[in-house]
Amino acid sequence: MSYRVTFVCTGNICRSPMAEWVLRHHVEEEGLDVEVDSSGTGNWHVGDDADSRTVETLRRAGYRSAHIARQFEEGWFGRYDLILALDDGHLQALRSMAPDEETAAKVRLLREFDPDAGPDLDVPDPYYGGLDGFDLVLEQVEAAMPGLLEEIRTALKVG
Repeated sequence: MSYRVTFVCTGNICRSPMAEWVLRHHVEEEGLDVEVDSSGTGNWHVGDDADSRTVETLRRAGYRSAHIARQFEEGWFGRYDLILALDDGHLQALRSMAPDEETAAKVRLLREFDPDAGPDLDVPDPYYGGLDGFDLVLEQVEAAMPGLLEEIRTALKVG
């Protein structure tokens, strides 16, 4: 059975789809049995494509992307082994939706997997800025990948 990871941000058009496609790239390269997707805590972008700046940033870095935004639903907790929030607001929203403490423990911050992240584990929302904000998001997502991949490899060996 596949290990299942989802990324969650606010509207599911900037940060979480970027993280989704970066992780997809890495698990495909390694041949890991991992399903990856993403969603948002809010519903205002449901059905929209990823932000064009997200797509451009991914393309420039050599990543693929294809995306339709959706909202995380409470009934989805059982689908995932790991639910990665992109900032503390998402973390709190998701944990408050969780039906119990064991399920809430599946929700973590992406930047927890970056040993050099420092005390601020939020990936900033680039929506209201320029391309440089999207570049920063990609940089932070990529910095978390080695630690996240190690977590996934460990889970796949144990599971």
